[in-house]
Amino acid sequence: MAKQGKLYVVGFGPGDFKHITTRAVEALQESDFIIGYKTYVELIQDLITNEKTIISTGMTEEVSRAQEAVRQAETGKIVAVISSGDSGVYGMAGLVYEVLIEKGWTEANGIPIEIIPGISAINSCASLLGAPIMHDSCTISLSDHLTPWNLIAKRIEAAAMADFVIALYNPRSGRRTRQIVEAQRILLQYRSPDTPVGLVKSAYRDRQQITITNLSEMLENDIGMLTTVIIGNSSTFLYDNKMITPRGYQRKYTLHADKQALKPHQRLKEEAEPWAMDQKTGVQRIQSSVAVVEKVPKVESIKTEHPKVNSYEMALEALKRVTGKQPETTTTQYIHQDFEEIFELAVSPGVANKKFTPEQMMTLAMVVGEKGTMEYTPNHQILLKIPTSNPDEITSKLQNVGFLLSPVGDVLTLKACDFCDGEKTGGIPYAEEIQEKLGGMQLPKELTIGFNGCGMACYKAVNEDIGIIYRKGKFDLFLGAKPVGRTAHPGQPVAEGIEPDKIVEVISNIMKEYKENAHPNERLFKYFKRVKNIQGYIYQDIAPKIKIEPAPCGD
Repeated sequence: MAKQGKLYVVGFGPGDFKHITTRAVEALQESDFIIGYKTYVELIQDLITNEKTIISTGMTEEVSRAQEAVRQAETGKIVAVISSGDSGVYGMAGLVYEVLIEKGWTEANGIPIEIIPGISAINSCASLLGAPIMHDSCTISLSDHLTPWNLIAKRIEAAAMADFVIALYNPRSGRRTRQIVEAQRILLQYRSPDTPVGLVKSAYRDRQQITITNLSEMLENDIGMLTTVIIGNSSTFLYDNKMITPRGYQRKYTLHADKQALKPHQRLKEEAEPWAMDQKTGVQRIQSSVAVVEKVPKVESIKTEHPKVNSYEMALEALKRVTGKQPETTTTQYIHQDFEEIFELAVSPGVANKKFTPEQMMTLAMVVGEKGTMEYTPNHQILLKIPTSNPDEITSKLQNVGFLLSPVGDVLTLKACDFCDGEKTGGIPYAEEIQEKLGGMQLPKELTIGFNGCGMACYKAVNEDIGIIYRKGKFDLFLGAKPVGRTAHPGQPVAEGIEPDKIVEVISNIMKEYKENAHPNERLFKYFKRVKNIQGYIYQDIAPKIKIEPAPCGD
């Protein structure tokens, strides 16, 4: 009988070993595969033994991590997908469930899954600041990669109006710098400039930084992706560089007395809670001193023989008596946030053709409209992002004016030269055949094939993941270039003089092997380095030999 796999989704807390739960450590030790963002894998490296397979991927590769975890569990492996903090708070838990649901998973007969909780950033950072979340609080992520900014702004405003203590996650990155500025602007409409704010970077890690500031001055400090911003409510105060939020706006205890005026069983009685909701009328017994938007009016003078009638029904009856007419009632409007469909694709005039026609440019402007975007890419394509509910109509219009359409993401892209403006035609049919058969193929990681039509290689095919050079009627092949980074290097020449009728088959076989065997998010050069042999072509290390300091994203 085949071994049944299992999925663990592990939250390991802030990253310090002392704050990882025993159950999280047990799950890591039981697992055959550990899958996670590379920075998180490094944080728990000392807990992982050598016999385990580790798959680490970059930022924004959450979907591929979830898909690979499910795929490995389906083959009988025990897999741990790791998240910092708690896996159910902006972590991997929900995404793993989404992938399972797409496959028809049910708890009764599907792969067993266990979500292992961890200490979330709001809790770990709060512990370093004092006690800022002793009252009602919320978390809001400022990342608008998956959530429209206007919705995030509404949530910030609602939380500010309601006087929540607010924890902001993902406040700023190398590319997202404006969101935290807008968040501050919204908050200052409802909060005092002196409202205490705590900034915690890399909580409980080696580079931990703690800053106490206020709402008006918080942007004068260093805020990045590893920072959690905790903004106090109207009652939060500072003492000895600690943020303290009282448990409530009214106290049922006397701090300076050894013996409390009210015994525990007396504190929940109505007379001890004049600010609470009346359980018969559904309104607050007395007006609160807390500033809120649209206070509930006092109804102490209203007499009724029907205490079960709610305040809404009483208001309707009052309106009827004043106007002499039966008031119209409206159906409750529930809040619903529509998912915005963004259609993404890349377009170009053709494989060899690099010239756009006026008709093509006008068509682009028409289909993109005011809400879409156009971006020129290094692969001689224009990337389109278009809000639409009818992608077929868009593709039809683009194809009618002669555009070559390609998917985007982790796919194969052919980047050919212009073949000296079409004068050197020998290699064009083979480039077009590769595009027709392999273009847009889904792969573990985005991959570019550079194709040059002569030995000058002026379009730099040798610097792409795969380089193909048409020379003297035959093809030279280059594999394993590292196309980006300060340690970028060209591919190694692995073959010369490949016959024209063989080149498409050679590339197809390489792609087939890479697609089936590479890890998620593993670029071709990393795969080549790991396996040492692709379709008989032997890996040679041609990376720079000097030591170069790593440059993380954002540096």
